[in-house]
Amino acid sequence: MIGRLLTVIATSPLTLAALRYCAIPLTVLLFLLGFRRRGERTGRLAERFWTTEKINDIQPRMLEAAARTHYLWRGRP
Repeated sequence: MIGRLLTVIATSPLTLAALRYCAIPLTVLLFLLGFRRRGERTGRLAERFWTTEKINDIQPRMLEAAARTHYLWRGRP
């Protein structure tokens, strides 16, 4: 049954032309969807990098403030 259907598709010039004209938009659509997914992934990586840089800038200041607070809490020698 499937073999016969494939034979009809492969031998009919009208069917081959229809498949050719459907394959082009399908190829373009798949290309655009892949492009969109790649852009989303790049955006997530950029956001993660920005967040890491922000944390790396803030963390030393937090540690210094904690050390100062600890020093004041224990009292000066």
